[in-house]
Amino acid sequence: MEYRLTLAKRMLFNKKGSLIGAVLAVTIGILVIHVNFVIFQGLFDAIVRDISDYRNGDILVTDDADFIDKSDLSLVNWFERIPYVEAATPRLSSTAEMNMTKYGKLVEKTRVPIVGVDPFTDIRTSTVHQTISEGSYVFSRNSIVLGSNVARDLGGAGVGDSLKVLVVDRYGEDQIRRFTVSGIAKSPGGQGFDYTAVIHIDTLRDMMSRQGHTGSLMVKLNDPSKAFEVKEFFLRSFPNDDFLAETIEESAEEQLAGFRSGIAMINMIGYFGMMSSAFAIVTIQMMLVNGKTREIGIMRSIGAKRKDILIIFIFQGMIIGAIGAGVGTAAGLGYTFYAKETKMSFNNSLPLEVSYDWGKIAQTALTSFTLAIIASLYPSYRATKLLPVEAMRTV
Repeated sequence: MEYRLTLAKRMLFNKKGSLIGAVLAVTIGILVIHVNFVIFQGLFDAIVRDISDYRNGDILVTDDADFIDKSDLSLVNWFERIPYVEAATPRLSSTAEMNMTKYGKLVEKTRVPIVGVDPFTDIRTSTVHQTISEGSYVFSRNSIVLGSNVARDLGGAGVGDSLKVLVVDRYGEDQIRRFTVSGIAKSPGGQGFDYTAVIHIDTLRDMMSRQGHTGSLMVKLNDPSKAFEVKEFFLRSFPNDDFLAETIEESAEEQLAGFRSGIAMINMIGYFGMMSSAFAIVTIQMMLVNGKTREIGIMRSIGAKRKDILIIFIFQGMIIGAIGAGVGTAAGLGYTFYAKETKMSFNNSLPLEVSYDWGKIAQTALTSFTLAIIASLYPSYRATKLLPVEAMRTV
């Protein structure tokens, strides 16, 4: 077996151009898959990260029928007694109409999503406060933070401007309050509250006539892998309430479902690209067989069996696969490291959430190695069909 491997290496390395071409085919196939994973899986994970950080948390608690009427303070305290929970905060949402006078001109904006937050617990649970590009976060009951797009639509509203907000309460009555803009929120990729306004939750409760009510509870964990466990424990602890608790995968399922399908398609295209590299190996191996017909004839004439010739060329496929898988994986890891360290962003806005998926890395390398061996089977078979006398006549 050792002499067959030696012959395979000698025959392969004597044709360095063919070897380099075959290795490059495998390397490029692997690199394409790595690049696709970094960009598309990184974008998917970045969207999940921002939905979790800004809006839903690791667990989102709502009421299955209506608003939550249990004290949000008691629920927050209950969650924060669990070791896995970092913090929890109540949220209340509605839709508002806004108007303000800018440079003597009345500017109106309708159907603006508005979110009420508890500024003291929200800054421990959410990262919305970190997206404030001008001014500061909500700090009083008459202050309002505008998303950058809302501020733009209001004629360029800025910190210190005064505006009126109209909200329809639970009885269908218009409730109007005047607010002072305390900050402008702008998030990378617009995944935060760029299209939303944020005010104090107690103010929004008053305007909606929802005193003591909460729309949702956002729970942030210090160990997100425990989300399902914490969710089930919460539901078991309040069996008589109409609570609906969802992990980030469940609460954002509609937003993420289409993206998952897109990633699956991109991955499939990547594996088709890897299969095309296998065809390149077949072509190169056939060239090697055609270029080594004389040597094959000599080996057959001195007693080499067809099985020996078959094994030699399969060894060549294994060598190509091993080198290509090694070089391709190294190149892919290099690209992943670069993307992670430079905090690569999608379209220069949303920073990708880059991670090392060692299972997928190993699977890609093993798949390419296997395809290289499979691609060498037909050329190996063709080599065994050469008759000694006919092979030695070929110059």
